[in-house]
Amino acid sequence: MSIDVNNESGTEVDEQAILDIARYALARMRIHPLSELSVIVVDTDAMEQLHIQWMDLPGPTDVMSFPMDELRPPAKDDEEAPQGLLGDIVLCPEVAKKQGEDAETQHSMDEELQLLTVHGVLHLLGYDHEEPDEKAEMFGLQAAIVDGWRAEHGLTGPSPAPTVS
Repeated sequence: MSIDVNNESGTEVDEQAILDIARYALARMRIHPLSELSVIVVDTDAMEQLHIQWMDLPGPTDVMSFPMDELRPPAKDDEEAPQGLLGDIVLCPEVAKKQGEDAETQHSMDEELQLLTVHGVLHLLGYDHEEPDEKAEMFGLQAAIVDGWRAEHGLTGPSPAPTVS
């Protein structure tokens, strides 16, 4: 799996954890190991510009996903996923920090960025949360992936609850 993490935000983030959880999520979703992903970490001004340009919504947001080849997880266990360019995930640590602080189960900016990375990966793979059934499926997968990664890395305590709406 080729994953690039580019921090343009000026904020120190745990780039290795972002890389690790993205790799873990893609493996859990059985995405071809030669697929490519880019994660870009930006400041609030850059995120606000993207949010206005692509979503026509004001203010910065936490995560945006820009799919390329529209790869999807294999439907069957014996099916192999095609290789390709997944696309870009854009993260904003300033928004993530505030969301982590405001969450019901308060957590760090880095924990929120890990959750948002998985959220972004799932969006790249075609998952959405507009409808209640879609939200239940996506957030269930998101929680399972984050919990599995945390367990594999010996991290204790409650996993961050989804703060993405």
